[in-house]
Amino acid sequence: MTKKKGVLLVNLGTPDSTKVSDVRKYLREFLMDKRVIDIPAFPRFLLVQGIIAPFRAPKSAKEYRKLWDGRGSPLKYYTEDITELLGKKLSEKYSVKFAMRYQNPSIHSVLKEFQKEEVAELHVIPLFPQYASATTGSVIDKVMEITKQWQIIPEIKFTSQFLEEELFIETICDQGKTLMAKESYDHFVFSYHGLPERQIRKGSYGDYCQLGSCCDTLNEHNRYCYRAQCFETTRLVTTKLGIKEEDYTVCFQSRLGKDPWVKPYTEDVLKELAKNGTKKVLAFSPAFVSDCLETTIEVGQEYHEEFIEAGGEVWDLVPSLNKEEKWVECLKQLAISN
Repeated sequence: MTKKKGVLLVNLGTPDSTKVSDVRKYLREFLMDKRVIDIPAFPRFLLVQGIIAPFRAPKSAKEYRKLWDGRGSPLKYYTEDITELLGKKLSEKYSVKFAMRYQNPSIHSVLKEFQKEEVAELHVIPLFPQYASATTGSVIDKVMEITKQWQIIPEIKFTSQFLEEELFIETICDQGKTLMAKESYDHFVFSYHGLPERQIRKGSYGDYCQLGSCCDTLNEHNRYCYRAQCFETTRLVTTKLGIKEEDYTVCFQSRLGKDPWVKPYTEDVLKELAKNGTKKVLAFSPAFVSDCLETTIEVGQEYHEEFIEAGGEVWDLVPSLNKEEKWVECLKQLAISN
């Protein structure tokens, strides 16, 4: 009997509940990852365990309660949904499962299931369109850390980025067109999750990345530069939607700490837009494939309030890909690709 091929979808993760204790547990696992906060272990321990997790957990728990619904965390249940839909699209030769990089279901527990099934091959697809060490790199690191202990290691393949996949771009555009058909927007904002500038520089080949015009094209020198990938994603979407360069802005959100992060910052951009008379903005969040705290609450609600307070009138958010049919088809193409 031919052994199955395993397909593992991995999303970032979410607390098990909105209880402060569960949120604190999630933050500790997430922020103790050496690829997320890339400083030496001891100061990272003091920072996370002594300052960030204890003081941030209660506030984050309140934010998660705004997001939680009858099914729980959208990030988790949309990942569960696409796993089920992808399994139906693929043949019986495939075993499709999902895991979270942080919390549950854990990568360790799901890999153990694949090990019991004795899969012949394993294709790991981190659900991050743009590669970053703190996201995709962390997933790859964790999978390798676990599987290197196995006596028999199957052939393992990783999808490190998929921002240029046609169906990925088409799904974003379809979501945007729905809102653009109902409203005439003055400007379009593409808000990506931020990274410390030092992480961009650390991942640069031959010091190519200078956080400037080097990101104007995506090429062999900066293919894994997160900032360059974000700009390329925006170019692909705006070209397909027919949005002129002067009518959109790329920016970055979710800063943590005092070190400089990739600029411009979304909160600064929206205030500047309102100050200059922009009234109606449509915001995209193409670094996320599932609705989550960073999209629904941060971009959809908090930035909306800030933009209106600064003098704007309309701030709409394009939904994430969630379980759109084209997105699931995109995952199918990734799963079966050699």
